[in-house]
Amino acid sequence: MEHEIYMRRCLELAAGGEGHVSPNPMVGCVIVHDGKIIGEGWHRRCGEAHAEVNAIGSVKEPELLRDSTLYVSLEPCCHWGKTPPCADLILQSGIPRVVVGMADPFPKVAGGGIRRLRDAGVDVTVGVLERECRELNRKFVIYHTKKRPYILLKWAQTVDGYLDNNRPASVPPAWMTGPVSRVLVHRMRAASDAILTGTNTVERDDPSLTVRDVPGKNPLRIVLDRALRLSPDRKVFDGTAPTLIYTLPENVEKARTLHPGCEAEALDFGPGMEERLLDSLYRRQVQSLMVEGGAALLESLLRKGLWDEANVFVSPLRVADLPGGTTMRPLGIRAPEIPGRPVRTLEIDGVRYLQTRAFR
Repeated sequence: MEHEIYMRRCLELAAGGEGHVSPNPMVGCVIVHDGKIIGEGWHRRCGEAHAEVNAIGSVKEPELLRDSTLYVSLEPCCHWGKTPPCADLILQSGIPRVVVGMADPFPKVAGGGIRRLRDAGVDVTVGVLERECRELNRKFVIYHTKKRPYILLKWAQTVDGYLDNNRPASVPPAWMTGPVSRVLVHRMRAASDAILTGTNTVERDDPSLTVRDVPGKNPLRIVLDRALRLSPDRKVFDGTAPTLIYTLPENVEKARTLHPGCEAEALDFGPGMEERLLDSLYRRQVQSLMVEGGAALLESLLRKGLWDEANVFVSPLRVADLPGGTTMRPLGIRAPEIPGRPVRTLEIDGVRYLQTRAFR
């Protein structure tokens, strides 16, 4: 029980790195001496000091470390990256006991930090609040175990199950949710490395795909434009955030000319396109991918099981309530169906918010 109390504090601290540390994990660390916390730290930003370094550096009486217990939500690293190995610092500090929330799935660590500490005589306990630790760093875990980004799907739909009506592209999309829902979506964007959309969505909705209603960085905007159909005046090409265009190999140079300031990369849009896209993003170290595409893109990822989290906002509006549509059949674009039961349900601005996780 005592271990869990301090590990929960580690998790609280670790969450402070959300949106700032990717592709590194969020990690929190607490140092306890004689039942009292004497040091705390977390990984604040990628490339900067790790949680253990910050926690050890915060201890005002370093001599106490030789009779203290260090709690950390993720296994201490044992390799040189942008910073020195934390396992070595723990040994140099003389800390005799270490409690670890979960082992690190990163191949350059993967139990090596725990072994190094144990081989040097440190008493190491592993697996305290492991489920909670994995949940906090689920994006990091998926990236290293499945060799692809963590995939978060998001869409808004009418209460009768439509993404949109059959309005012409010249009619602006209807606002189906409210300001609080919008803040939640912008938080999702700020916590994602990249955001993916397709040609039809950009043509019909002209989204910015940026972070505006909360503090945070803009994700990399990724646009699928096989035939370079999109006009340069679309907001995703406005230079306010980095943008990557995937197109056919023969269109890459034209894409760079048509959209200066954007990256362009070749992609085979044939069968298996989704897997090739995710492999390309994995090699770019895109750890988390938010998908705000249309029905075809969302359904293809759901059908192939290439998703980890779905966030759906269900408006009280019906498709017939949306402006610009007609009574002709079909009434609009049907929303995808999500396998599984929601793990979270909230009422926001009169809108139902459902979050579902893929089984893993």
